[in-house]
Amino acid sequence: MQGLSAKHVMSSNVLVADPGWSLNRLAEFFMQNCISGAPVQTRDGPLMGVVSLTDIVHTRTQLEKDRDWPHDYYLHALERKYAREEAAGFQVESEPSTTVRDIMTTTIFKVSEDTPVQQVAEMMIRNHIHRVVVIRDEQAVGIVSTPDMLKIIRDM
Repeated sequence: MQGLSAKHVMSSNVLVADPGWSLNRLAEFFMQNCISGAPVQTRDGPLMGVVSLTDIVHTRTQLEKDRDWPHDYYLHALERKYAREEAAGFQVESEPSTTVRDIMTTTIFKVSEDTPVQQVAEMMIRNHIHRVVVIRDEQAVGIVSTPDMLKIIRDM
């Protein structure tokens, strides 16, 4: 493992998420590409952040908690005129307009291609992250993910 750097272990096919995508579009993107996270970037713009399945789950969980309509106060008032089941039918659900931009992490952990894998691993462990963006001239040229690091150990 001595002498290995980020360029030796990175995936050079950098797939990026668009900040305007809906959460459903993002989930489809992850599933289609068998990945669990990606940098966020507009077509020709700078990197804006990183988004992962964890961000989707956290956001959807919070949306479920927040979507208690009708609120018990109103439900109690409606029950005087309607059965509880009928009153619950007054709930209006709309597609959340949450986008990647809303849930992404703006902190981008990045390394150069020449960063030793030990430093990459230390960064991932210290910050509890599963991917690091590899940068050359402020452009993403690769991703080092947890599976990439595990492959090093497997192939030793």
